[in-house]
Amino acid sequence: AARADLQFVLADTLAPLTRRRAVSCAAVVCDTVYLNVFDGPLFRRTAKMPFVMTVVEDREDLLSPNYYTLETLRAARKDGCNLYIILLANGYQAARLLRFGDRHRIMDTRARFIILHDFRLFHSELHYLWKRIVNVIFFKYHTQAAGTENKAWFDLTTVPFPNPIRGVLVPRRVDIWRNGKFHYNRPLFTDKTRDLRGETLSVVYLDHVPSVVVTQNNETKKIGGIESEILNTLAQKMNFIPKLYQPPNADLHKWGQKQPNGSFSGLLGEMVNGHADMALGNLQYNPYHLELTDLSIPYTSQCWTFVTPEALTDNSWKTLILPFKLYMWIAVLLVLLITGSIFYGLATYYTTLQTYKKDYKHPGRAKLGEKQEYYEDEKPVGLYLFGEIINSILYTYGMLLVVSLPKLPTGWSIRLLTGWYWLYCILLVVSYRASMTAILANPAPRVTIDTLTELVDSKVTCGGWGAETKQFFVNSLDEIGQKIGEKFVTIDDPMEAADKVAQGVYAYYDNRDFLKYISVKRKNALVMQSIDDKMENSTNVTVAVAAKTESERNLHIMSDCVVHIPISIGFHKNSPLKPLADIYTKRIVEVGLVEKWLNDAMRPIRALEVNEEEVKALMNLQKLYGAFIALGIGYGLSAIALIGEILHWNFVVKRDPKFDKYAVDLYYMNKNKKQ
Repeated sequence: AARADLQFVLADTLAPLTRRRAVSCAAVVCDTVYLNVFDGPLFRRTAKMPFVMTVVEDREDLLSPNYYTLETLRAARKDGCNLYIILLANGYQAARLLRFGDRHRIMDTRARFIILHDFRLFHSELHYLWKRIVNVIFFKYHTQAAGTENKAWFDLTTVPFPNPIRGVLVPRRVDIWRNGKFHYNRPLFTDKTRDLRGETLSVVYLDHVPSVVVTQNNETKKIGGIESEILNTLAQKMNFIPKLYQPPNADLHKWGQKQPNGSFSGLLGEMVNGHADMALGNLQYNPYHLELTDLSIPYTSQCWTFVTPEALTDNSWKTLILPFKLYMWIAVLLVLLITGSIFYGLATYYTTLQTYKKDYKHPGRAKLGEKQEYYEDEKPVGLYLFGEIINSILYTYGMLLVVSLPKLPTGWSIRLLTGWYWLYCILLVVSYRASMTAILANPAPRVTIDTLTELVDSKVTCGGWGAETKQFFVNSLDEIGQKIGEKFVTIDDPMEAADKVAQGVYAYYDNRDFLKYISVKRKNALVMQSIDDKMENSTNVTVAVAAKTESERNLHIMSDCVVHIPISIGFHKNSPLKPLADIYTKRIVEVGLVEKWLNDAMRPIRALEVNEEEVKALMNLQKLYGAFIALGIGYGLSAIALIGEILHWNFVVKRDPKFDKYAVDLYYMNKNKKQ
């Protein structure tokens, strides 16, 4: 009779769900005791509802089910079954099934549950389950009392969510089924997360800009940031009071890692141990966190990269060659050599032509009279400028520097070439001067690391927080990522990492906004320390601080992003709050509030950021290093040439037998005639 009544109450419970088509499929887990409940009458009343049946043996341990039971539960989860009917005579067996389903997420804890009432399900060790499985109805059978006309009846109860369970779990009555009908006709499955009735939820947080920004005012802490604003919005819409707290030793453990005993520390430890309902702390939406907690839909995507040291190399000595690139300089040099050679060739040809005209006697030249004398006495003008290859190159180089020739050479071919070459020189010089002006007017170029390839090729050690970050690079499919993982060193304190970066030996990995925060914080801390030292009139200490600051390198955030990572808010594993929180979070993102809150969180940091490039047109001695270097090279080459001439005069010319120091002009005249 009890099983027949159970069949009827189950059919009456499923009938409204079938009419509304609120159930995609029902997963049934029963034993042989209640197997006959699922026969013809029940299926006729729920004909439109598909069932996935699992029959377990009485001796089966459902905390470690056999293969067929496990595959059936997986198939039900894969098919999207949102109703579980668990009819097991052994309440201890049912409890172990729920523990297994929750631990390995084989069962959808946010689905509807119909379970036979058993006091063993309400043991204190299982209270955590009823904070996750809240959409549940317990069927408690009451037999007919002896000597009375009252028939057997069912008491339908549920867990007291959102009210907390304090010591003893007392189920809350939803309805009574007697004489084939419900007494109150109340909705059995309602969304209990829409109104949490002002209950207090524990929220663990970790200070990490820009998600959570903690500002200290005397003895009070003010918590802001993007996730704090999202939390306040969720609290208002879902009607709960957040109770924020930090995990023990938050500065040391931060997000937390797995300990040798299997437990977790830090923020993740609070979530895994069930101490917190929600978590704020820039949680990355990745498999590692999803295994331990539930994450909301991502509210933003952050650029994760490295902060690297700027190189101390000063390239001011290259100022004179910076306006043009290498290939441009090669082209200019080739044009100079080729044009100088052409000038030399034309000058040689024209000189030879004049000599030929002078020496060759044309038969008709005698008739020219005075004109003949002109040809005989004519001498080439200006051709000596290009008469030798070295002089030709030098004068061609002089035109490149916009230096006019002493005389215009004879011959229209050379004159035309000179005119067009001057046009080329004017255009080239204007381009060079414009580029040089821009270089001198702007700050000196910084030598930075902006790509992963440059980071791998450098001698800088890479690092960040947490062993899972190192594993991210070690397990990368990219060869560059694996190389970074090989030299990745974890570090707990970001400010200590910033100091190492300033020393030029480290590159720290985090999101771009947080890297900007630690860069600004460190720079302003050094400024305040220097000011405090000056106020104390401690000259020695001030000088030491200034010297230390000058020797350290600036912090530079790489322009390339290593990866864009989605960021979410954390909930405890299998939290019933996640579906509705996802809906509200999606609306917050769509209306642009996240972008607004990000700007609010970063505004104070941007205000403290020192802009070193405000004065761009300031000239200093450092920018003229190139000119002094060029002048020094000229002095050096001139000195070498002078020494060479002195050596040649003393060891070559003076030792010539024909040399007479009293008739040096005759010596060179005779030498030139021989040549």
